[in-house]
Amino acid sequence: MAESDVLILVPVRMAATRLPGKPLADIAGKPMIVHVLDRAREAAIGPVVVATDSAEIVAAVHQAGGVAVMTRSDHTCGSDRISEAVDHIDPAGNAAIIVNVQGDLPTLAPSDLRLALAPLADPAVDIATLAAEIRKPEERTNPHVVKVVGSPIAPGRLRALYFTRATAPAGEGPLYHHIGLYAYRRSALARFVKLPPSPLEQREKLEQLRALEAGMRIDVMIVGSVPLGVDTPEDLAAARAMLRADH
Repeated sequence: MAESDVLILVPVRMAATRLPGKPLADIAGKPMIVHVLDRAREAAIGPVVVATDSAEIVAAVHQAGGVAVMTRSDHTCGSDRISEAVDHIDPAGNAAIIVNVQGDLPTLAPSDLRLALAPLADPAVDIATLAAEIRKPEERTNPHVVKVVGSPIAPGRLRALYFTRATAPAGEGPLYHHIGLYAYRRSALARFVKLPPSPLEQREKLEQLRALEAGMRIDVMIVGSVPLGVDTPEDLAAARAMLRADH
């Protein structure tokens, strides 16, 4: 897969109820969005563009030598924001694969980002994503830890059957914590954003179920650990401690 085939988008907005202004929160001397930008660039799989509705975020990205585009402020989800941004950035349709990296994953491993592309070598796969085995017993029952239920189809790879906040599947065996990073075929992203919200998506509050309910195929690569998602002041403190240690 050539680097020219892949475009990485980082959708990010300033409005966050639990941690206002979090994309610009300082972590080890850099705004959080710049840490995410750096990790995505280190993956070296294609150009990285931040898609936002905030001039402050654009300025921070530009100051770090990155590329950012302004998008509408009325998007309800990251996939809609990246869809708008892709049309701005690549109107000719040169990029065949669009990777959506959440802007609150400052500890994401570049190697994991690269691995997310692997399932798309199979033309039957529409979307690829990541998960890690749950190691902490309390996470098995935590509704904030989204689980992927899937059929193993190769070592370290599942075909996703369902995503849920419940503890699933039942019985003995591993459970997998879904990591919210997606690699879409461009045609799959275009189809996905035109679909109406689906019944199970609305019930579980999980956008990826819309794709499964529409018959789209999602494959999952299993990685070693879950990157820290920063949603609360406690998460921010943990990210600061982790990244301060790395430096």
